[in-house]
Amino acid sequence: MSGGEPGGPALPTYDVHPAGALPAGARRAAVLGTPVGHSLSPVLHGAAYAALGLEWVYGLAEVDADELAGVVASLDGEWAGLSLTMPLKHVALEVADVVDPLAEVVGAVNTLIVQPGPGRGLVVAANTDVHGVVAALREASGREGWRPSSAVVLGGGATAASTLAALAELGVTASLVLVRNPARAGALQRAAHRMGVHVTVRRWSTVEQAADAVTSADVTVSTLPARAGDELGDHLASVGGTTGRVLLDVAYDPWPSRLAAGFTGGGGTVAPGWAMLLHQAAEQVRLMTGRPAPLEAMRAALSDALARRGG
Repeated sequence: MSGGEPGGPALPTYDVHPAGALPAGARRAAVLGTPVGHSLSPVLHGAAYAALGLEWVYGLAEVDADELAGVVASLDGEWAGLSLTMPLKHVALEVADVVDPLAEVVGAVNTLIVQPGPGRGLVVAANTDVHGVVAALREASGREGWRPSSAVVLGGGATAASTLAALAELGVTASLVLVRNPARAGALQRAAHRMGVHVTVRRWSTVEQAADAVTSADVTVSTLPARAGDELGDHLASVGGTTGRVLLDVAYDPWPSRLAAGFTGGGGTVAPGWAMLLHQAAEQVRLMTGRPAPLEAMRAALSDALARRGG
């Protein structure tokens, strides 16, 4: 497939196989959003396909929110699915034929699965970010059956909503969310209500206030953009207080972030953002291929890619 609806965005042909020349049984997938030039999803999915012996191809394309419907309408039977990043995680709810219950309650989608059928097949919206957060935190905790009792979430966007669902799966039923503008946290609060979890939203006013919250919680998840937590990280490095606590910083470039370094310096344990990326991608591979993801092959490829970037 080489394009969208007339006037819509064009999805390029990926890898070495020109359009219409995929090997028998091969399928396509891609990551969409803007910007996506930095995405490591092609590395992860490509490594998975190689380990599984699949001649599938995976690429990336810049697609804005108002273009997604045209892209989805133009998919054909060659396509297995799409990975979605911002700004597509909310609008994807409107373009799918079916929305998975988890994605519906969270109110955010990072995966579209194309199930075989007449025409393009059935497009199903799913959320693997929740799985990614749960797996990354469990891995970092190093404790069998780890169940934190208190949590802080930094930021209030789509990833924050997925984080609340992940924390609920880990046993946390009440979380403190710190945001710069509480008036913009309405969607997050509605998602929390659908999940049946209690959320207290507070304005992030000072770094001292944020540090007090972080050092009082069993687990903190930062959904902030890269470098937005730098000042907090510097403060945590100076005051300490994170021993026995766990942080997941979803930003992974550059790594370690100053927030992660400060949290570690204060005695805490950090789950790197790339671990969430790894585990959510592994779940996407499982959903798209119907086979268990080769996690260690994907981890090795990601490690190599990050080393080349200096991350």
